[in-house]
Amino acid sequence: MSSADRTTRRLFALEVVRQLQGAGYQAYWAGGCVRDRLLAREPKDYDVATAATPDQIRALFDRRRTLAIGAAFGVICVLGPVGAGQVEVTTFRSDASYSDGRRPDAVVFSSAEVDAQRRDFTINGLFYDPIAEQMHDFVGGRHDLEQGLVRAIGDPAARFREDKLRLLRAVRFAATFGFHLEPQTFAAVKVLAHEIHAVSAERISEEMRRMLAHPSRGVAARLLAESGLLAAILPEMTPLTGDDPSVPAAATTAWNQTLAVLDQLQSDSFACGLAALLHQVSRDPAFVAHLGRRWKLSLKEIEQTSWLLARLDALAGARQAPWSNLQPLLVHEGIGELLALHAARARVRVGELADAEFVQAQLQRPAAELNPPPLLTGDDLIEHGVPRGKEYKHLLEAVRAAQLDQLIQTRAEALALVDRRRQPG
Repeated sequence: MSSADRTTRRLFALEVVRQLQGAGYQAYWAGGCVRDRLLAREPKDYDVATAATPDQIRALFDRRRTLAIGAAFGVICVLGPVGAGQVEVTTFRSDASYSDGRRPDAVVFSSAEVDAQRRDFTINGLFYDPIAEQMHDFVGGRHDLEQGLVRAIGDPAARFREDKLRLLRAVRFAATFGFHLEPQTFAAVKVLAHEIHAVSAERISEEMRRMLAHPSRGVAARLLAESGLLAAILPEMTPLTGDDPSVPAAATTAWNQTLAVLDQLQSDSFACGLAALLHQVSRDPAFVAHLGRRWKLSLKEIEQTSWLLARLDALAGARQAPWSNLQPLLVHEGIGELLALHAARARVRVGELADAEFVQAQLQRPAAELNPPPLLTGDDLIEHGVPRGKEYKHLLEAVRAAQLDQLIQTRAEALALVDRRRQPG
């Protein structure tokens, strides 16, 4: 998002508060946007909490500019002008029980202080009045931000039972912000980790995407393992982490290497992060496909991860490899991720980056040199009198390899190679 778009979003969120307050309703920025601003981070979205009811919100902003996406829970979406996005406006509320472990069975509209108490973590329970430029902290969130703590509001077990996804969110916040999990909060995560299965696969995978695509992925993996969440959502990792006393000590060494690769990985790709997490467990495409179905990953994510794992060692020895073997990798759309994964493993295992540096240098070649047009196509073979059939594929591959290795340079030389390949014996 450009700086102009971020400014437009912030100004629109400010205007939403201004209009609510101008109509006589208490209204504040709430939750993550307040937390991020205190951490000197640019918020991606702005949420507003207010004393106005859903009907009052819609009447104030015009029903044509609002969406009742969760009116039963006090949530109205206010649509902004072009570039401003939308602002989720929620009525101050308290929540009844959470029978499904995700949403409250009912809500009661209340005050800002009561509303803060029903939120997940203290660092997400802050309110800010952008008009008066005043902070409202009913849960000690500002102190925990200063101390670098992720602490559940009130009873941690109660907060996690309300929405089991908070178990994963606790780990993600601690990892991405470089915070510690407050001891009682962490203890509750460990006790309830096995209940994460109450959460839909889509919500679990979204949290994993955010963790594995972030530079703190190694810290997140450590916390997932220590909390028991990794064993719950990815039990195939258990032998590697050493949680099973029957597993030899060598397995924990492999886990430590996995963590080190995750720490060293320089990529914002989820598929790359997932491949780094899985590479000591299995490189089998069938395993990745099975996990993809379990987590409801996209076909693209499954294919990307499988491609990376299958070619994990493909760049080793790149300096000595025939160009015809290396070049198809360099022109593949996943080469950036593969190079990042190779470099991370090289730093961990031997610290030898010569192959990675060589590959990076080759990628700087002009496009016409890196990926020259083929000397022959199927039409050329037809014109040359080669009968249609499976032979086409092998002939074209042989010609392309010879071209890349600079053994042939012209169409005539390519056709001569075809003739030689087709001669009996």
